[in-house]
Amino acid sequence: MSKIQVCLGFNTEAEEAARYYCSVFKDSKMGSVTYYGDNAPMPKGTVLTATFFVNGQEFLALNCGPAFKFTGAISLMINCKSQEEIDYYWEKLIADGGEAIQCGWLTDKFGVSWQVVPASFSEMVKAADPAKMERLMAAVMQMVKLDIAKMEQAFHGA
Repeated sequence: MSKIQVCLGFNTEAEEAARYYCSVFKDSKMGSVTYYGDNAPMPKGTVLTATFFVNGQEFLALNCGPAFKFTGAISLMINCKSQEEIDYYWEKLIADGGEAIQCGWLTDKFGVSWQVVPASFSEMVKAADPAKMERLMAAVMQMVKLDIAKMEQAFHGA
């Protein structure tokens, strides 16, 4: 078990969300599902938690009721190796009620915020050349789903 684990709080959709994420990510699997017992804040037999693994990272989906809502202040970032990979995750995660936002950000049908970005983005951001950074960020700010070719053109001044 990792020292830090991601816990996602849902109203009542924890198991559904865990299964959904396992369907989106190729290297994933379901873990255990636990249920509320007697004297709990939800009816006995309601799913309490569902664990799932994506690329070896364990996630805990927790049904904690309607009091907690997801916000964009926390997001999960997917570093993609190709435009095809960006397109794949983008389409999967906005399906069935997700929402495209801007600059590679979206929310899925459960309200979880995601950043779908090229793996090369962090290297470009670390560039010492302020002009390259300015061109890159100007291009990114005009995009909803990120386009690797346009980002690289802007970065290199092409």
